Amino acid sequence: MIDYRTTDFTTAIAPVDVVLDLLGGDVRTRSLGVLRNGGVLVSFVLGGDYEADTKRAAELAVRLEGMVVEADRAGMRAIAALAEQGTLRAHVEATFPLAEAAAAHTLGERGRTTGKLVLVV
Repeated sequence: MIDYRTTDFTTAIAPVDVVLDLLGGDVRTRSLGVLRNGGVLVSFVLGGDYEADTKRAAELAVRLEGMVVEADRAGMRAIAALAEQGTLRAHVEATFPLAEAAAAHTLGERGRTTGKLVLVV
């Protein structure tokens, strides 16, 4: 495991076949460079400069695929059941009073949190 906050992952690993991107932004852009020819980067974050990253992927002879997850009734019920059983627990990074929602949003945009940001009403 590589902590991207303390280690430049682009120099710490050999070319790989697949990257799963959960952060987007510059991490997604830099991840394109660690793929071997024909590799694929699956991004769960479609924001940022996705179009430029798609073009860059083509230049590098790799693919960038976006993954969008949509909630459905059965899936939401299954998640609720896991939470009720205690099997699924959310890690809370920080809580903010509603008046500090802008600060919470700023922190979330940095892409460096390891848990949920909670607004307390």
